[in-house]
Amino acid sequence: MRWRKFNGEHIQLPIKDAVREAIEREAANGVKLKVCVGTDSQVKGEDTEFATVIVFLREHNGGFMYIHNEKTKQKFHIKERMLVEVAKSIEIAYELCDLFIEHHVDMEVHADINTNPQFKSNDALREAMGYILGMGFAFKAKPEAFASSCCADKAVN
Repeated sequence: MRWRKFNGEHIQLPIKDAVREAIEREAANGVKLKVCVGTDSQVKGEDTEFATVIVFLREHNGGFMYIHNEKTKQKFHIKERMLVEVAKSIEIAYELCDLFIEHHVDMEVHADINTNPQFKSNDALREAMGYILGMGFAFKAKPEAFASSCCADKAVN
């Protein structure tokens, strides 16, 4: 899995090592972090592109993020695509959660799913929420799910 920073710089380390370094660097500077993981997708022609982000929020001082993009030719119904987004976020959150526990970093999984029943993505809300909460993670949906609906949205090419 290839990850990059927002400025386009590729992350050479395995993502777990890069996240550990970031947490330890920020802690050494006296910064308290919170991490939000989210995924968004866009369908363009025959391709569906997913962008998964790890957003590091510095308490009272901005933040930074790591981004992974992935394309597939697989066709999805909207509900299925929303749940694939959630699965991609959970996969990363699960891979990194022991680091967050070890370093006392709060973490949330953000789903790009609307809480308003008038939107099609709302069909996936109950399943997504159950999936995320069932894995033991804090959950946010739109409009509070900025990691997926804003950050990952900007990272989908």
